[in-house]
Amino acid sequence: MSDTKMPRQSPVSETAPARRMLIAVALVFLALFLFLPLVAVFAEAFRNGAGAWLQAVANPDALAAVRLTLLVAAISVPLNLVFGVAAAWAVAKFEFRSKAFFITLIDLPFSVSPVISGLVYVLLFGSGSLLGPWFKSYGIEVLFAVPGIVLATMFVTFPFVARELIPVMQDQGTADEEAALSLGASGWQTFRRVTLPNIRWGLLYGVLLCNARAMGEFGAVSVVSGHIRGLTNTMPLHIEILYNEYNFAAAFAVASLLAGLALVTLVLKSAIELRYADQLSAVRGH
Repeated sequence: MSDTKMPRQSPVSETAPARRMLIAVALVFLALFLFLPLVAVFAEAFRNGAGAWLQAVANPDALAAVRLTLLVAAISVPLNLVFGVAAAWAVAKFEFRSKAFFITLIDLPFSVSPVISGLVYVLLFGSGSLLGPWFKSYGIEVLFAVPGIVLATMFVTFPFVARELIPVMQDQGTADEEAALSLGASGWQTFRRVTLPNIRWGLLYGVLLCNARAMGEFGAVSVVSGHIRGLTNTMPLHIEILYNEYNFAAAFAVASLLAGLALVTLVLKSAIELRYADQLSAVRGH
């Protein structure tokens, strides 16, 4: 038997110049459409110095927009987390009729314009609807108030957690849960000690993506907010108002703060990947 080893073949068939060209195209694309615009935002934000930036960010209307943005994210993300886990569990662990239709409904916000979703809530809770006057009779304002903004944000962001968890749960199957149940574990114990540890990384990714989108949502929130300064303006809406008023320095200052929050989310995601690389590889290869 010959000990001659077969030459190792490359998993790709492209030549070295072709690979370099593809990498260069990708880098140029990222530089032109991602890196340079981001740099431009921060450059414009600090063009007049750190003092002007701080003054724009410390404006009462800007602070109110920051608080509202964080509040809406703090409400909508946990609710979407609960929905995402429940939806992914139903899709991955059970067989039922109309499962494909159910998955299509989960994906609906990806294909529907956020403006349309905002208009849907205007039709549901407007002054000429049935629900709007009923809620108002109990002193509950939905449109042009925090509840409407939360509902619109939830609609736009609810697929993120579910879509991140469904493939993870489908890959894992039901063997672990069935083993736990056969050993006498309750449903809650099985979820807490078996299912949740298996999906924690996918769950964390979904939450991070959902949070980033919730803080940056514009279209749906713009329709239902009423653009009331200091009350119903989130950070994206406040930026638009400042820009339309030709207050470019303040607009870019608040935009840089919003971009900074997104970058914090990205850094947190990358740090988790580096810190728990082995566990993530094990989960993905499950």
